[in-house]
Amino acid sequence: FFVTGARVNAKDSKWLTPLHRAVASCSEVLLKHSADVNARDKNWQTPLHIAAANKAVKCAEALVPLLSNVNVSDRAGRTALHHAAFSGHVEMVSLLLSRGANINAFDKKDRRAIHWAAYMGHIEVVKLLVAHGAEVTCKDKKSYTPLHAAASSGMISVVKYLLDLGVDMNEPNAYGNTPLHVACYNGQDVVVNELIDCGANVNQMNEKGFTPLHFAAASTHGALCLELLVCNGADVNIKVSESKAI
Repeated sequence: FFVTGARVNAKDSKWLTPLHRAVASCSEVLLKHSADVNARDKNWQTPLHIAAANKAVKCAEALVPLLSNVNVSDRAGRTALHHAAFSGHVEMVSLLLSRGANINAFDKKDRRAIHWAAYMGHIEVVKLLVAHGAEVTCKDKKSYTPLHAAASSGMISVVKYLLDLGVDMNEPNAYGNTPLHVACYNGQDVVVNELIDCGANVNQMNEKGFTPLHFAAASTHGALCLELLVCNGADVNIKVSESKAI
């Protein structure tokens, strides 16, 4: 129930209004009492951000018609679509896209929704984003592609899907590291095996001269990756000069 004169837009210590708190339950009631749909918390997140992150589709459906812009960014530069993609909720992503969400919006690190979906391994979200025109070769500020993101976190289903789309498996990031480099560094042996099977260059050097083998050897979880590389032609004699190894 509502007490007459209740402050429906009052903020708590985290700057959260009742509408932020209620996105999973009684948002319709708050909206009927003129709750501010554009209110922001300390992270600059609106109720739509919260709904998207928590898979609260019904609440998002109630909020969206009242918003002039569904692409508002939070403090990290992320839109509701970023949060929905990170959470892996296909229905929420579909809703936002149908209501004008910018599929190419990027956060403060230039990461798009597809970067986050790939990193988290949400294959169905990745497919949905691609179907709506997401660029599978997009890069963030450090030139990480969605394939780099999926490879680093070991999301094999996303890796296979992106490879099937024909993305360049030897594409370097800003440091010259390929998806194989980052997979080896993170000990993602299943991904390493897939990349090698698909023809990834096992001896490609980054800007400092390091190969994936160097990364596997330096990783605390790289033993299997190292074995896979050696068994598939990695050159164990490539050396890096001391000046570059700093």
